Amino acid sequence: MTASAIAQTIENDEYIIRLDHVVKHFGGAQALAGAALAVRRGTVHGLVGQNGAGKSTLIKILAGLHTPDEGLIEIESKPYDRLTPHLCEALGIHFIHQDRLLVPTFTIGEALFLGREARVAGTPFLNRRAMQRRAEEILANYFGVELPKDALIGELSTAERQIVQITRALLHQPKVLVFDEPTAALVRREAEILFRLIRRLCSEGVTIIYISHYLNEIEELCDHVTVLRNGVDVACLEISQTSAKAIASLMIERDITEMFPKRQVELGEEVLKVQALSAPNRFNNISFSLRRGEVLGITGLLGSGAKDIVRTLFGLQQAASGVIEIAGKTAQPRNPVQAVDRQLGLVPEDRRGHGVGLDLSLSENITLSSLARYTRFGFLEGRRERADTDDLIKRLQIKTAGRDTLVRTLSGGNQQKVAIAKWLSRQSEIYLLDEPTVGVDIGSKVEIYSLIGELAARGAGVIVLSSDLPELVGMTDRILVFFRGHVIRELVSSKTTTDEVLAASTGASEGLRHVG
Repeated sequence: MTASAIAQTIENDEYIIRLDHVVKHFGGAQALAGAALAVRRGTVHGLVGQNGAGKSTLIKILAGLHTPDEGLIEIESKPYDRLTPHLCEALGIHFIHQDRLLVPTFTIGEALFLGREARVAGTPFLNRRAMQRRAEEILANYFGVELPKDALIGELSTAERQIVQITRALLHQPKVLVFDEPTAALVRREAEILFRLIRRLCSEGVTIIYISHYLNEIEELCDHVTVLRNGVDVACLEISQTSAKAIASLMIERDITEMFPKRQVELGEEVLKVQALSAPNRFNNISFSLRRGEVLGITGLLGSGAKDIVRTLFGLQQAASGVIEIAGKTAQPRNPVQAVDRQLGLVPEDRRGHGVGLDLSLSENITLSSLARYTRFGFLEGRRERADTDDLIKRLQIKTAGRDTLVRTLSGGNQQKVAIAKWLSRQSEIYLLDEPTVGVDIGSKVEIYSLIGELAARGAGVIVLSSDLPELVGMTDRILVFFRGHVIRELVSSKTTTDEVLAASTGASEGLRHVG
């Protein structure tokens, strides 16, 4: 073997996974146009890109769910024409999916050992004791927790289900773990536990592929990052030699210095007024107002009462005392139907579960809450409905093949635009946006920020509940900070910092006081 061949072998052996020049078409659409991913052993490798950049397709090829049209696949320097899910497991590659693919009616033990049940030697009988003992060892060793033995998966919290999924992978001593948006539904404390686990696994020799829209997590956790754009890898960078800003610019092919559009909106009359609103064990004596053209930010830790206020405004929860006024009239919504009648619209945090109908078309979703506008004598005026739908698709720049496309097939950012379009079609006056950019890429975030600015510019009042503090400071006029059921600070966004908002939301700022 020549010296150059030996050097090439050593170099290839550094990489536990190599995908190169991978091409994949779905019908007439090209999802990957020669993408590459090279992951070094024992490292944490980030994978980022806008929705539609090709991340999911590349990972599904690695998982054996798709077969590439062209390209090289090498696992531990051995080439493969294609992978299968069974082969991936045999090779030690396991996936922690964003959607937590566990059977909700299974117990924890059943879910952990599904397909790999331990049996009593020489018999067909399950060795439940051995399986339970092994599961308890890993749960205690890696997580320091003891989950209830008889609990069903469907009864667990999001964080607990993720622990079960990771434990299932750890039972098989993985060489590679792929995390797909693992923190999208976790609070910060739970996310920090996950980060500690990933660092420990890496120190023990497990290779991690980490897919996330949160670039601060990529900076904090990863050794290298591959950036995809339009089905091609545009860069593979060492984290120590780059920044989140540089990564984001590569993702969207433009400078993101001006992420938050500058708004020159003259505020109008008061459109919403909340006075001394209280609900036992949730929030107490909450008072604030919202004017036309204003974007009001709300934030607070889990259980602070911030989310409860938004749900109460939309009639999903009830206050025990206090007054809600809309356009100068007392209007305490007792349910969402009453809230919609009073010109409120809610874009919920869980857009897939509560914001859109996944198996309905764009047109059906967009006009769902405003069908009365398109009916005459009990018949639907399809031509007008189609024209208005097409107009909103164009205005919101929803990337789709057409109005009849199922919403399930859209990216997260485009699904969020559909959820907002529903209330634009309804011509709402007050928009309640609950974590409007959670789980969407940086490019879609910028588009959603612009859309929020447009809503304010046309005279709507907008309330944004968000745990993304740079987002709140950058796009709102004022921020209400909740802490243990009270509004403890009201901040002018242009005169505050994320550090000040964070200090208030954690109770760490000096001289805390209740507002209102």
